[in-house]
Order: sequence, then structure tokens, then C-alpha cells
Amino acid sequence: MMLGSLLTNTDFIIAFSSAISVGGAILVLSWPYFARDEFTTRMAQVASERERIRLRERTRLNDRNKQPSLRSEPKKLFKTIVDWLDLEKRMEDGDLSQKLRMAGYRGQSPVITFLAVRAIAPLVMFLVAIFYVFVVLRLQHPLFVKLGIAVAAAWFGYFAPQLYVKNKITKRQEAIRRSWPDAMDLLLICVECGMSIESALRKVSEEIGSQCVELAEELSLTTAELSYLQDRRKAYENLAERTGLDGVKGVVTSLIQSEKYGTPLAQSLRVLAQENRDMRMSEAEKKAAALPPKLTVPMILFFLPVLFAVIITPAVIKIMSI
Repeated sequence: MMLGSLLTNTDFIIAFSSAISVGGAILVLSWPYFARDEFTTRMAQVASERERIRLRERTRLNDRNKQPSLRSEPKKLFKTIVDWLDLEKRMEDGDLSQKLRMAGYRGQSPVITFLAVRAIAPLVMFLVAIFYVFVVLRLQHPLFVKLGIAVAAAWFGYFAPQLYVKNKITKRQEAIRRSWPDAMDLLLICVECGMSIESALRKVSEEIGSQCVELAEELSLTTAELSYLQDRRKAYENLAERTGLDGVKGVVTSLIQSEKYGTPLAQSLRVLAQENRDMRMSEAEKKAAALPPKLTVPMILFFLPVLFAVIITPAVIKIMSI
């Protein structure tokens, strides 16, 4: 009865709604102050990578002793596990290194960490599953069922690092794909103003950083490689390999042809920019067209009951008050 009286009390409803509105407004206004500044962190990592490239190329050109790498060293525990399990051959796997670079992890340290985690994760998941099944849950099932659950957990632990890397690649590619048309427009403007491709890429990386940190990072690395690599074509190809996107590969092909044959770059960039904008618009239209079927079930489960409650509740309250 007390709850019903509160629901019918106009002052209480107005005060409760006002409190929710004020709380939501305070949360929205204060949210930017709690967000992490990922752009500054990632740009610091790019600067470290640029310095590493400079040292590597200077060492190769001058034929001197190998300089120490500026990349972060792997944890001693992971290094010990890789050496103990004799996984050095897997470290030379180009496909694994390529996937880690596409996910934003570069150098030998991420490879060692990935191999070590994938080696120990099945054992850890198996022991955790054994403890949970036999000690916590104390399932009254046959032994082979309990062991099957533990083996399934160990199997999941083996593939979990790979799934994590694949998810990182997907998110990174999606972020770059959304911002790539805007970066192309900025690059076209810079090229038509007479800037060199290195200066244009550097300027675009600075401007696009507020929108997409991942793309700014890749363009900055490409600028560094163009400055220090003898073969400029390799720098463009590295950009295409790190992103793995068809739109980026098309632009890389145009840049390579412009470097090799001296073809005008502005016209090809204008065409590619328009194509990328059209592709982004078509993807948005596809997502918009897929919304009605996806919203059918949520509307039936969540919106319609609330709508019926709003419509019927006043009538029920009047009937109960008679």
C-alpha cells in the first residue's frame, strides 16, 4: 500500500524524475574528465618506435655493432618459459608476428608474451576448473564428466590468447576503416597544397589523432620509415600489412606507382577518397537496413510490456480506488 501511494503521489514522481535527470546531467558533464587520454600514450609509443627505426637503419648503413633496442623487454618469467619449452622456432613465425603487428603489438616482446601465455593458459585453466568442479561445486557426476569439463576449460585456455588477438585486430581495423576516408581527404588537401608525402602524412597523423589513435599511430610509423628506409616502397607495403584493409592497400598501390613512374598523385587520391567515402556510406546504409529485424525481439520483450504498463496502470489505480 505504501508503494502504491508513492506511485500515485505526484510530488514524489516529480522529485524522483528530477533527481534522475540531475544525476544523469552531472554524469554526462563529468564523463570527459574520467576518460583516459589514450592518444598521448600511443603517440609516446610511436615516438619510441620511430627512434628504434632510426637506430636500426643507422646501424645497418654504418655497419657497426648492433645498438640496443628501445622496445620494452619481455618479462623474465615469460622468457624463461619460452626457453624452457624450446619455443624459439615459433618466434620466427612470420604469420604470428604479422598478426600481432596488426593488433598493435610490435617487436619480439609481444611474441614471447603470446607464446608463454598460450603455453601456460591451458594448465592454469585446467587447475582452476578442477578446483571449481571438485571443491567449490562438488558436482555429483561421474569422474569422466568432471574431467571432461576440466579438459574443455584447458582447450579454451589454449585458444583464448588467439581469440583475444583476433578481437584486437577486428576492433583496430574497424577504427581505422571508419577514419580512413577523412584521413584521405586531409591527405589530398595536403598534397594539392604542394606538401611532400612525408610532410603530408605527418600532418594528417597529427590532425587525425583526436579521431582515431590507431590510424595516427600507423601514419606516424610510415613517416618514420619513409625517412629512414632506403626502399620507400617497403614503407608503404608495411603500412598495408599492418592494417590489412583493402582501402589502405589501394592507396598504397597508388603511392608506389607515383614513386616509381611519377604519375600525378592528387587525382588518384581524389578518386580513392571518393570510393572510400562511398564504401563507408554503403556500410552505414547496410547497418541501418538491418536495424528493424534486430529491434523486433527487444521491442517485444522490453518496450511493449512497459507501454502496456503505462497505459493500463492508471486504469488499474482508478479501479482499485473505487
